[in-house]
Amino acid sequence: MIDVKKQAMLQALESSLGVVTTAARAAGIERSTHYRWMREDDEYAEQVHSLKNITLDFVESQLFKKIKDGDTTSMIFYLKTQGKKRGYVERIEQDFIQTEPSKLILYVDETDNGTNTYDRD
Repeated sequence: MIDVKKQAMLQALESSLGVVTTAARAAGIERSTHYRWMREDDEYAEQVHSLKNITLDFVESQLFKKIKDGDTTSMIFYLKTQGKKRGYVERIEQDFIQTEPSKLILYVDETDNGTNTYDRD
């Protein structure tokens, strides 16, 4: 059974969307106490982790509201993170224009079992 202070902290974590400093202040405990409880009390740690899923669900619902309202930035974010299989991937393309030939110098280190290293000028 979770004691009263731990229960207060869990409620404060839910209210603060998981922000430990804010929740600890509201529950009247030190942040270090929360982290000690996380290490020492499996039941408490499990409840904290389940709150993270609740927070994630809340944030996702807010994102979907913004998407439904036509917020382009939210749509782009969603497509970049969830639409990769459909080609919504951000990538950098670079063109290299070489005006003169490169010179390749190969160094063989006899003491390194024949492993080759090279530098490019």
